[in-house]
Amino acid sequence: MAYSEYLADRVRIRLKGKGELEEKKMMGGLTFMMNGKMCLGIMFDKKSEEDRLMLRVGKLNYEALLNLPGSKPMDFTGKPIRGFLFIEPDGFDTENDLDFWVEKALEFNRLLNP
Repeated sequence: MAYSEYLADRVRIRLKGKGELEEKKMMGGLTFMMNGKMCLGIMFDKKSEEDRLMLRVGKLNYEALLNLPGSKPMDFTGKPIRGFLFIEPDGFDTENDLDFWVEKALEFNRLLNP
């Protein structure tokens, strides 16, 4: 099954006007690039059969964000990738929660060199 277009639309609305937005299909999901840098993505988790967010948040606030509801280390190979998080559906169900996570990804994206 593919990622949810409904969730993709929810994310697009939040990214509109925040910079140069590009979408790329990769890793079985949809990645949102802001100003030429990977910012966040949507992936369908085959195990749970639910969508989840993948966020690039950097290493500075990684530990604090990892302790928030729905947040998990991003792990494709058996080893977590510091600076990237998976956010499970219970972490972005509400509009306020999704706003929070998208803003965290955008905050880090702004720190990257143009």
